[in-house]
Parts: sequence; structure tokens; C-alpha cells
Amino acid sequence: MKLDVLAIGVHPDDVELGCSGLLLIEANRGMKTGILDLTQGELGTRGTVETRYAEAAAAAAILKVLVRENLKMRDGFFKNDEEHQLLLIKYIRKYQPEVVIANVLKDRHPDHGRAGNMIADACFLSGLAKIETFNDDGTPQEKWRPKMVLHYLQDWYHEPDLIVDISDVFEERMKSIQAYTTQFHTAASDGTGPQTYISSPDFLDSVIARSRMLGKRIGVKYGEGFITEKKIGIKNLDSLVLVET
Repeated sequence: MKLDVLAIGVHPDDVELGCSGLLLIEANRGMKTGILDLTQGELGTRGTVETRYAEAAAAAAILKVLVRENLKMRDGFFKNDEEHQLLLIKYIRKYQPEVVIANVLKDRHPDHGRAGNMIADACFLSGLAKIETFNDDGTPQEKWRPKMVLHYLQDWYHEPDLIVDISDVFEERMKSIQAYTTQFHTAASDGTGPQTYISSPDFLDSVIARSRMLGKRIGVKYGEGFITEKKIGIKNLDSLVLVET
């Protein structure tokens, strides 16, 4: 299945926290969207691999994605090397996305930056015909390079190159995050288990606050920010969102 937008996160819940608003906007426009989780989040303090799969499936339904797969790389110990790049290239070529949305390039969690750089590298290498990968049935895959790679903001703040108005889908976005009841403080969580950096009520408050801050930058209620190493072009001035000053 060819996708329009493929969001990739190293941990289940990265995509929800970073770009679920944009995924909802695109799905509501009729675009074909999907998610790749690179690891099973097995090193997470709270929950289990099994609960993370269930939560990821619940979030995927909220986000209206057509596919969600897990590449089962080792949480915390995967490398940006040939073996892992080739595995990722196989899935990029499988889904042939026009746009890939990826982890940020540098962040508090070392997995985030390592994954962001690996995804960017794999997207480029996927366009080289002499790199051979194969479908599950053994047939060779065609080269494919996404037109754009966007990196979503995570824990550390980076000045975005692009801010998307997610005001209309913000409530659904938050529901997709709250689907991870073992990870975050929500009405559905049981309040037990060890406390972590992301399990306090303050963490979700900070997620909302950042969305409000980014929205204010473009004159809307809520926004999501993205970084790109490639310049963004527009066809006409109607594509601009102008903020009153």
C-alpha cells in the first residue's frame, strides 16, 4: 500500500506526542497515513511490551491511520548502521510515502536523536538504485525517496521551520496521547506504579502549553512545530498563514 504520509517514532507514543495533530489533519483530508514504531519501548519503566502494543493500537484507531507496524529494534541499543538502515529502507520502499515525519535530530533521550538521524539517512539512501532490498516474497523493491522529511519537536525546544495549525483536531490529538494509560497520568490510568519523568500531571500540562505557545506564534489556538533540513516551497501566497502584529 502506498502512503501519502508515514510517521516514524523510535518509541510507541513518540508519534502521538510529536505529530498526531498533523496526522489527523491529513487523514481527515483523505490522505493515506501510517505509523512505524522502531522499538517496542521495552525499556520503559511503566507498562509492558504487551500493554504498549494495545495502547499503540488504540491510539492508531483514534488517529485514523491505515497501517501501524513495529520494526522491533532494540530499545536503547539500536544503532544508526547499515543493518538498521537497510531494515528501515525496506519499509520506506514498501509504503513509498511522499512525506516522512521523524524523530527530532537531537534531544534529551539519546534514542530520539539517533533515530531521527537514522531515519533521515535511510530516506536518502532509499533513493539509491544500487542499494538492494527485497519484499517479503523475495521480489526486489524499487528505489524510493520521500519528497520531504519533517522532524517533530520532542522534549528539548528547537526553533521550528514550520508550524501547523492543529486547533480543529487538538482534542483528538490529546485522546491519542492519553491512550497510553500506563505511561501518562490520565483519568483512565490507575495511579499505581513508579513515577517517571512523563507520568506526572505536569508532563501533559507541558504538552498542552507547548501547543498553545506554538499556536500563538501563528495566530491560532494550538500548533505543532517541525524542523526540516530541506527548504519548504509553496505554489502561491494563499499557502501562507499570516499573523497580525
